[in-house]
Amino acid sequence: MVTTPVSSITFEEYLTYDDGSDFNYELVDGKLELMNPPTIEHFLIAKFLEQLLDTEIKRCSSPWLCFRESGVRTGRNKSRLTDLCVVTVEQARELLNASAVFQSPPLLIVEVVSPESVKRDYRYKRSEYAALEVSEYWIVDPLEAKISVLLLEEGFYEETVFTATQEIGSRTFPELAIAVDRVFATGNLN
Repeated sequence: MVTTPVSSITFEEYLTYDDGSDFNYELVDGKLELMNPPTIEHFLIAKFLEQLLDTEIKRCSSPWLCFRESGVRTGRNKSRLTDLCVVTVEQARELLNASAVFQSPPLLIVEVVSPESVKRDYRYKRSEYAALEVSEYWIVDPLEAKISVLLLEEGFYEETVFTATQEIGSRTFPELAIAVDRVFATGNLN
């Protein structure tokens, strides 16, 4: 992760920031942090989960939407890019013609761990999403072949780890039935 030459930037400036490149940045304490491009494995897992959640949203006729790589404001001068987030249609409507950075907590956030994002996904985003009161946060870790589902309880996350053939348990999607190894199999091109 590389910090750009911009010395300090506000959240409002971040919403309109354009350096002429196609790079993605997170805003961390007023500093832009360049996000490395994900691996193909990362893209395949995120795409599979997005399709899975979209199917479940449609099946349940829930007034929700699932977005890939949208932003979430996690502090005064902080904004994180999510791999996936599920929001209400109303939340999306508020940003219809604005930068896709949600300022109210999504229903669910999913992060797929990469070698350079371990500390960010397990530590920093975990505490920031809890403070924002995101009720459910999944850490999908192909490096460790596990999926951690964190449910917000009294301001802190209670964590359940799922591995191998265990099916993911979700409060947001209680009828979802998908085994962990099936999720990780989508990241392979075999």
